[in-house]
Amino acid sequence: MLGEVVANLSKLYPKDMEFPADGVADMTRLSYLHEPGVLQNLAIRYDLSQIYTYTGNILIAINPFQSLPHLYDTDAMEKYKGAPFGELTPHVFAIADIAYRDMVNEGKGNSILVSGESGAGKTETTKMLMRYLAYLGGNTATEGQSVEQKVLESNPVLEAFGNAKTVRNNNSSRFGKFVVIQFDKHGRISGAAIRTYLLERSRVCQISDPERNYHCFYHLCAAPPEEIKRYKLGNTKSFHYLNQSNCHELVDVNDAQYYLATRRAMDIVGISEKEQEAIFRVVAAILHLGNIDFAKGEEADSSILKDDKARFHLQTTSELLKCDPHALEDALCKRVMVTPEEVIKRSLDPLGAAVSRDGLAKTIYSRLFDWLVDKINFSIGQDPNSKSMIGVLDIYGFESFKSNSSHVFKMEQEEYSKEGIDWSYIEFIDNQDVLDLIEKKPGGIIALLDEACMFPKSTHEMFSNKLYQTFKYHKRFIKPKLARTDFTIAHYAGEVQYQSDQFLDKNKDYVVPEHQDLLSASKCYFVAGLFPLLSEETTKSSKFSSIGSRFKLQLQHLMETLNSTQPHYIRCVKPNSLLKPAIFENINVMQQLRFGGVLEAIRISCAGYPTHRTLSEFVNRFQILAPGGSTENHEEKIVCEKILEKLGLTGFQIGNTKVFLRAGQMAELDARRAEVQGNAIKIIQRRAKTHIARKHEKVACKLYAHMRQEGAAIKIQKNLRRRLDRKAYTKLMSCALVLQTGLRAMVAHCEFRYRKETKASIIIQARWSCHRDFSCYKKCKRAATILQCGWRGRMARKELRKLSMAAKETGALQEAKAKLEKQVDELTRSLRLERRLRAELEEANEQEIMKLRQSLRAMRNEVDETNALLVKECEAAERSFKERNEVDESNALLVKECEAAERSFEEPPPSMKETFSLAEDTDKINNLISEVENLKALLQSEKQRADDLETKLTEAEESIEEKRKKLEETERRVQQLQESLNRMLYSMSEQVSALKMLLHTSSNSSSTSGSIARYDRGDAVSSASDATSTASDFSFPTLVPSSVAYSSFNPDALQMIVQDLSVTEISASEHWESDRERAFDDFF
Repeated sequence: MLGEVVANLSKLYPKDMEFPADGVADMTRLSYLHEPGVLQNLAIRYDLSQIYTYTGNILIAINPFQSLPHLYDTDAMEKYKGAPFGELTPHVFAIADIAYRDMVNEGKGNSILVSGESGAGKTETTKMLMRYLAYLGGNTATEGQSVEQKVLESNPVLEAFGNAKTVRNNNSSRFGKFVVIQFDKHGRISGAAIRTYLLERSRVCQISDPERNYHCFYHLCAAPPEEIKRYKLGNTKSFHYLNQSNCHELVDVNDAQYYLATRRAMDIVGISEKEQEAIFRVVAAILHLGNIDFAKGEEADSSILKDDKARFHLQTTSELLKCDPHALEDALCKRVMVTPEEVIKRSLDPLGAAVSRDGLAKTIYSRLFDWLVDKINFSIGQDPNSKSMIGVLDIYGFESFKSNSSHVFKMEQEEYSKEGIDWSYIEFIDNQDVLDLIEKKPGGIIALLDEACMFPKSTHEMFSNKLYQTFKYHKRFIKPKLARTDFTIAHYAGEVQYQSDQFLDKNKDYVVPEHQDLLSASKCYFVAGLFPLLSEETTKSSKFSSIGSRFKLQLQHLMETLNSTQPHYIRCVKPNSLLKPAIFENINVMQQLRFGGVLEAIRISCAGYPTHRTLSEFVNRFQILAPGGSTENHEEKIVCEKILEKLGLTGFQIGNTKVFLRAGQMAELDARRAEVQGNAIKIIQRRAKTHIARKHEKVACKLYAHMRQEGAAIKIQKNLRRRLDRKAYTKLMSCALVLQTGLRAMVAHCEFRYRKETKASIIIQARWSCHRDFSCYKKCKRAATILQCGWRGRMARKELRKLSMAAKETGALQEAKAKLEKQVDELTRSLRLERRLRAELEEANEQEIMKLRQSLRAMRNEVDETNALLVKECEAAERSFKERNEVDESNALLVKECEAAERSFEEPPPSMKETFSLAEDTDKINNLISEVENLKALLQSEKQRADDLETKLTEAEESIEEKRKKLEETERRVQQLQESLNRMLYSMSEQVSALKMLLHTSSNSSSTSGSIARYDRGDAVSSASDATSTASDFSFPTLVPSSVAYSSFNPDALQMIVQDLSVTEISASEHWESDRERAFDDFF
């Protein structure tokens, strides 16, 4: 059995029994407007994946925590384009479309305010708005990419440097963003700009567990290894600004991939590689700056670097920022106070130095974030001539400034009274006293906070006591019990307790002059650009600045912009704290609706007149709904009343100058107006099309008759032309046949005659070619014979000239001539002579071989003697080395004996002192002294001997090295001699072969050719003798077996070679030239 629930009837709300199954699209139409009814409607629609619901002109968007692509495709955008508001289901595209239509039709700027707590889906809603506005605006391209694309692609950069993990959201925006989209006169996007507000600078230095610092720090620590090494980074747990929380990684988030994505986004928005490198160098410098710790110095209230680790991080920070490390240390640990009399430089204690360090880090990061926003705006581009704009604001809780502002409700009621309409006073929660409590000057909380920050000695206790005294009797200000620094403010949504411990530190926004001067002088152009030099007037006027005053100024400018536009509201709601789909937590959603003022807005919208237009505007816009009424005959007020009565609307009010309508009535009027205009347009189009069709019908009849006449004429012309062409063709064909017959007969006759002539000419040519070729053959044969004879004679003469030249060079032509004549006369005797020459040559060769063997044997003996000498010298060197070692040992022994003697001389034993007398002691001492002197002399001689032996050993080594080199040179010469002898023997063998060939030719030829052969043989012998003599003059013989080298020698050739050698020995005689010439004369 289910448990019973007991409740008081007075606290129960009535239930609508006719409530639709799919809920109500506009909650202002609920029968019972209370919290349970609103919550039930939202829950039913959320279960049906209908995440959008209207509340009058406010759109409530519940985050589905899942992808719903069918809601945002091109078909959905086309469906909502131009559709009347409220006709289709609620959608973010409907809000964007009505803002765009209002801008185009009325020429006034519009703004869309997207609010909600962290994780409610504000960023995604903003992206959908941008997509739809770009769809309507035509996607005007800028450098290849649309403005909307560049704005969306700037999100990864801004999220990396402006988003962080909080308790409720892993990617929470820690700044407000106002995107202004500019349009030209045709409604096309012409430019855009991004304005940021309320950046949480204190998160750079202070984070609480389990939150994280800004994403860019973790992305950089997960960068590629080369960049980690370049910036000298490490694990995130090693940096003070990151290890204050135990959360260093996010689930399903890869910081390394996000780092690369951020770099790619920077490339897209136009940030160069050098600028990217400078940006991350500044981020790394902030991390190293946080690790600079301080300790107490020697002087009172002074500080120094704590240890070597702090000094390392200081040096690294100065290198990354490209500034002087000593100047950086002074800027952190010291302050300069300027007085009218002098400039005082005072030291800071460790706590003050840490505060100065954190202030520098926050200032650098804030300037870096502002630079990124300016760079993105420059890349996107703005249109200075644009007259229309739509702004999209993404900020939490901003509805308190506009949609739920008490200022708006009071002005609305004042206007009701001014217009003189019947209305009952609408009660609402007036939040003005809370606003005055916070921001009123000079007694507001922000003013008191700025006043406390201006005094260096102020503390948070002093600030809290000041608040307690000032607002002691304020109904919205509550002091908690047992609290020294806490205070509570009763806001519209409920009581909120604040802890003022860090208020003073977080509120200080001024730049320390030492920090400004330090970074302005940086050698890095990027860092110096973040801190430009300021003029003296600017420095004096901006000496103190606070976060509260700066934020208040930013909000004032933002309010001025929003007040100049027509606002539209989107309230994002987070259905559950688990960030999962299909979970609807009633308490969580109800708190968001209650604290966001949504329920109050529904009640006020239903009770008041949220829409009002001037009479003239209303008449001009809706006069077509009542054609009978005219402003010429009636007043505008009467015309307006007739229009509203004719449409059957109730609950409206007509004032002195304006028409006041209930919620939803303006949408109904617009729908009826669109319907009337649509019907009128259809009637006009129908009548125009009828007129055009009738006009086209008359023209078509005339055109048809003309076409029939033209077709008949064409048919007649076609038949006539065909007849004429046929007749001409027949006549032309008969003529062509006659002409072709005659031409073909003539061609055949010419072909026959040509073939007959060709055959006769071929026969004649064959006979003539045969005769010509035979005559040419005989001539060629005769000429070849003559040419061969001439060529042989020429070659013989050329060979004769060569032999003659060889004979002149050897000087033995005369003896060769005589030998040849004797050889011709007595062939038999010459043969015996050749045998004898062969024997003598073999004997001479054997003698020469013996000489070569003896010389080689002598060389080998010399080499053996050299090797033996080397061995002896090596042994002598070893003996000298051993003797040297013995000498060293003896020297060491002598040294020890000398030392013992000296000790005995200095300290004699006690027994000797008692036994011997003084004279005996003196004699013994003298003997010992002389013995010591002898030992020293012997030691000196042994040292001298050892030095001599060492010198001899060195000389022996040098001698051995020199002889080794000589031996290598001897072996090299022997090898050269052997190669020369081989070459000489090869040359001799070739000459002997030539001589054999010449002798064989001379013995078998005729007498004439025999004389030539004898001359050739003699010349060859002379050449051989010259070659032999030349080889013998420039080379030395080596040991070669005679049986191998001279086995094929001819005896006659050897005899002639021996004679040639004898002739060569006497070739220096005075009549050698004349004898050679006479030998030539006798030969010829």
